[in-house]
Amino acid sequence: MNKKNIVLVLIVFVSIIVGLALGNMLANRAKIRDTGSLRGLLSGMGANKIDEVLSLIDAKYVDSTDINTMSEDAILDLVAKLDPHSVYVPASDLEAVNSQLEGSFSGIGVQFNIQNDTIMIVSVISGGPSEKVGLLAGDRIVLVNDTTFTGKKITNEKVMKKLRGKADTKVKLGVKRHGTKETLKYTVTRGEIPVHSVDIAYIIAPQIGFIKVNKFAENTYSEFLNAIADLRAKGAKKYIVDLRENSGGLMDQAINMVNEFLPKGQMIVYSEGKAYKRFEALADGKGSCINAPIVVLIDEFSASASEIFAGAIQDNDRGTVVGRRSFGKGLVQQQHDLSDGSALRLTVARYYTPSGRSIQKPYIKGKADDYENDIMNRYLHGELDNKDSIQVADSLKFKTLKGRTVYGGGGIMPDIFVARDTTEYTPYLNKVLNYGYVYQFAFNYTDTNRKTLNTFKTWQKMDQYLTSQSLLKEFTNFANAKGVKPNAKDIAISQRLITNQLKSYIIRNTLGDTGFYPHFLKDDKAVKKAIESISKVK
Repeated sequence: MNKKNIVLVLIVFVSIIVGLALGNMLANRAKIRDTGSLRGLLSGMGANKIDEVLSLIDAKYVDSTDINTMSEDAILDLVAKLDPHSVYVPASDLEAVNSQLEGSFSGIGVQFNIQNDTIMIVSVISGGPSEKVGLLAGDRIVLVNDTTFTGKKITNEKVMKKLRGKADTKVKLGVKRHGTKETLKYTVTRGEIPVHSVDIAYIIAPQIGFIKVNKFAENTYSEFLNAIADLRAKGAKKYIVDLRENSGGLMDQAINMVNEFLPKGQMIVYSEGKAYKRFEALADGKGSCINAPIVVLIDEFSASASEIFAGAIQDNDRGTVVGRRSFGKGLVQQQHDLSDGSALRLTVARYYTPSGRSIQKPYIKGKADDYENDIMNRYLHGELDNKDSIQVADSLKFKTLKGRTVYGGGGIMPDIFVARDTTEYTPYLNKVLNYGYVYQFAFNYTDTNRKTLNTFKTWQKMDQYLTSQSLLKEFTNFANAKGVKPNAKDIAISQRLITNQLKSYIIRNTLGDTGFYPHFLKDDKAVKKAIESISKVK
């Protein structure tokens, strides 16, 4: 096992698992409002005893206690003894959690990053409130409502609380701009900002459309339809749908998307539970891509609704699944809104792919740590690098519509396995990535050279220009100044990957995702395999 990449994998795992957990617990956001208290919801399940104990503590305990905090802790302990995806959401967190899957939120319309303890505007959303008042990519927000807002204590959460708010409310900003000495003052009127779940849709090869979907939210299906229509107008006849690192979301959005590809009557997914009547989703035959070849890309962070989509395509022999074994989340949650504004998202059913396999990987109730360490264990066992490392019991074999063998018991197994590409990874690369220096350098370079970079209208032209620059040398000097000494051997091995990432982020900072993804994915092994596979289909 190549252990030099463990630090990188740990950091990537921790950063992505947060989004993964959110997507998992929102797999089915059907809401059932509770007209009583939490104790009413738990009636008949030992709630009277819980009530009795809390009342005794409140009335008789020797010291003063915060009974509300104790109640919250008790609820968390109860839910922790269930499956890994049932979750209690406190009232203070519910709005933020819900907004992740809603079609929009109210804010000022910028994408930002915190660097050097300062809010850096990476991009300004076209047509949004910030663009209307003149804010620019590269601006540093240093004042919010006349109060200094910099320093080590600012976090992404604090920034969002300051910048988001009800539509038509105002926020005053003080901005430092490259090349301007004084602090610029702006008053921004907040407005509705769309939350996009389709990152990019473009022609990746002749007649092949590529669509990357980052989550399944309220507007995902409509965005997907628009992407299909746009690609078809540009000559697409085949489609690659990239669901890598897509942790899921709303099940109905995945069902609607799969429906575009399946003939009438074919099963998409079914779900059932102890108190959950069996639900079957069947294709209605009205899809716009029923005869169009399709390839689905997945990886170990593709979960929930992503697995519904990939499983339906695979089990109906409708297309090819490329990548690595998916996460393995096959549990359905429903949201119960509680009287104090909090919510309980409770697992009520399991879902199954058309062949009858449950994708849910094994878990032990109350052992969340073991469950969440599964992907790290896959890495340590070599599964991400070698298909033969995947161990599946013969009892978990299922048959597709045409009789091919597929497997249940923990995620979707791809038809074509693509290992991680680690040939260019070195300790030097791991350090500069883990410390965020690649991204920081790209932002600084863009900011310093914005006037020149803005003259390029395509990523290809900008790529040509950046190739002529001494990016790698400038970057290694930048990283050296930050404390990462250059290692000639490591840099020689990793130079192509470092340079390509630097270029990709500089392109994103200037042209946005429409330039970033085509450049970033042009050498992606899984994407290349997907193009190769779909090109063979007539």
